[in-house]
Amino acid sequence: MADFSAKDVKELRERSGAGMMDAKKALVENEGDMEAAIDWLRTKGLAAAAKKAGRTAAEGLIGVAVKGTTGAAVEVNSETDFVAKNDKFQDFVSKVTQIALDIDGDVDALKAAEYPGGGTVETKLTENISTIGENQSLRRVGKISVEKGAIVPYVHNAVTGGMGKIGVLVALESDAGADVLEPLGKQLAMHIAAAAPLALTGDDLDPDTVERERAIAAEKAAESGKPDNIVEKMVEGAIAKYRKENALMSQVFVIDNKTKIEDVVAGAAKDAGSEIALTGYIRFQLGEGIEKKEENFAEEVAAAVGA
Repeated sequence: MADFSAKDVKELRERSGAGMMDAKKALVENEGDMEAAIDWLRTKGLAAAAKKAGRTAAEGLIGVAVKGTTGAAVEVNSETDFVAKNDKFQDFVSKVTQIALDIDGDVDALKAAEYPGGGTVETKLTENISTIGENQSLRRVGKISVEKGAIVPYVHNAVTGGMGKIGVLVALESDAGADVLEPLGKQLAMHIAAAAPLALTGDDLDPDTVERERAIAAEKAAESGKPDNIVEKMVEGAIAKYRKENALMSQVFVIDNKTKIEDVVAGAAKDAGSEIALTGYIRFQLGEGIEKKEENFAEEVAAAVGA
């Protein structure tokens, strides 16, 4: 057997853009020789994505799907919005979102899942990179479910069915019927898409983020020159406001601009005569957190001609 390690397989994958099994096979076929393995992949058409792998992919689509009381959301990125309108790309996002309903919400597990027609999700993605001609990536996946009730999907400015720039899933635990939960869930999802809460409740907010906000509030309060006991109250007031504005249940409903989300849910439950609990949500916005490369072509041309 060829002498190579898992680290070699990883390096070959990164250098060639090929899938794990293709990289492993290339090393086997070439007795662990890295450069020969790269050439082998190129001759097989499996490394066509190599030059594209370093390019920023911050466009693409968010896909959402629901099956029974389970929902899934995925983000698949491309370099340009043009590719997001490509039928082949949209078909891939649609199929991957459906596959995500049956896996555990882990990106690696989704990449390794069987793709319709043969191969894995990852090998199909590599093939798409080669045929479409742009770097693409399966960035993240989320999954949510309830024991009884409904998972309600919503896509803001949908490009096509179940796909767009912002995708939301709302989990409502209840014995109430779909005639109650579906319209309520859609309104809540629209609010989530617009208001972008950071957590379900104030207690669910990321502690590190809260502490950063506390440090900023403390610095601002200290500049006021007020006594320490007043400064402390100012800081606590700022943090309370931050929690209220960024936790879904305490946010003000964007549709009427006056009712807290927790009261919207309670009101719907009272009208339905059945308990309704908003137990969770997923909100994916395309490209959030990805640093896009800013290109200045004028500067590049000037540098090229020595100006």
